Amino acid sequence: MAPTSEILTAERILEATEEVLRRHGPAKATVVDVARALGVSHGSVYRHFRTKAALREAVTKRWLDRTSGELSGIVTGDTAPEARLRDWLAALFAAKRRKAGEDPELFATYMVLTDEAGTAVGDHITDLTTQLARIIEAGVQTGTFTTPDPESSARAVFQATGRFHDPCYAREWEQPGVEGEFEAVVELVVRGLHV
Repeated sequence: MAPTSEILTAERILEATEEVLRRHGPAKATVVDVARALGVSHGSVYRHFRTKAALREAVTKRWLDRTSGELSGIVTGDTAPEARLRDWLAALFAAKRRKAGEDPELFATYMVLTDEAGTAVGDHITDLTTQLARIIEAGVQTGTFTTPDPESSARAVFQATGRFHDPCYAREWEQPGVEGEFEAVVELVVRGLHV
């Protein structure tokens, strides 16, 4: 083990776990590998995360939260609600494409982890649809959008655009013409909110 002079924090453990997952994949990565990368005993890792499953859930949540964080600034922006909605959907698509394209090994790992991640994925989807609902509600307040239930509309928008953010479609995100398809769906969704 490499000696470490830094204080062991949950964040350092999560960073190391991500690197171990990138190198070994979810099937072979162990808590011992994470501890070795940090230069500590595996017991030190378990003091922060009681089980391997808890560690994997936390690293998955951290990964998903990065996307939520990127989008939250758009929600509170000062542009018109329609522009915010378009920007938010485009940023979500871009973030997912970037994750899939720039680090395919880690993206594949997270595909496995999200399948086993207790509440992290559901919480992430709730966070994203809540962000959408805030944008739609702002549109209702300005008279831009017409919907009696912004939360329900947000879930519908999220589902309607799923092909452009659900990781199961990642292979399609680099196909020719996908940007045009994305723009057509967004246009249809936005027009639907104007009715």
